[in-house]
Amino acid sequence: MAEAGVVRLFPASAPREDSAVAAEIRIVEALLFAAAEPVSAGELAARLPAGADLDGAIRELERTYAARGVNLVRIAGKYAFRTAGDLSYLMSREKIEQRRLSRAALETLAVVAYHQPVTRAEIEEIRGVSLGTGTLDVLLETGWVRIRGRRRTPGRPLTYGTSEAFLEHFGLDTLGDLPGVEELTAAGLLAAGQALPAIAPEPQPEDPYDPDEDVEGEEAEIGGAVDASAEDDPRD
Repeated sequence: MAEAGVVRLFPASAPREDSAVAAEIRIVEALLFAAAEPVSAGELAARLPAGADLDGAIRELERTYAARGVNLVRIAGKYAFRTAGDLSYLMSREKIEQRRLSRAALETLAVVAYHQPVTRAEIEEIRGVSLGTGTLDVLLETGWVRIRGRRRTPGRPLTYGTSEAFLEHFGLDTLGDLPGVEELTAAGLLAAGQALPAIAPEPQPEDPYDPDEDVEGEEAEIGGAVDASAEDDPRD
């Protein structure tokens, strides 16, 4: 017998809405799992139905995978699944041994990361030694350093900065995540009270273009970007 006078307090479509949310989460999960590289929010949103709650799906996946062997992380403003940090040692046998960077290359990379946009002459001034002709070439070949543009000064020297690949390799979301002097000291990389303002100032949260810098979209001149007239650094 049908019940008369029954008033529904909730719409009959509520369970269906829950199913839609679950479907959106599954779609985002599948896209991230199949992606070979980190995926941007815009790319994810383009695959979801109109009106989908992408932020809610991301939060739910972050919560779901927080205690699992892989975590959903944000890298360079994009999203990707990565092995949980406490299990990274298990992947050591799968890693390809990379060529070690020279001390000069590491110092140059640090200068570029903390002082970008920076020119070759500014790098040499900060390090206090001439830059070897191959040092910047190596960093450009790794993809961690890129040509940003040219300084609006006589000679219009090239300016250098870090790339998205740099953020991805070191697991950073933005340049503001670079360790500051206090963090370097806590990690034992600096002695207590030691200051290295020239190499490691406090990182900035964003990467604004310098007002005295002309941005260049083309990077085809990388091969000839390095001044061959500079003297080699004996530490290269």
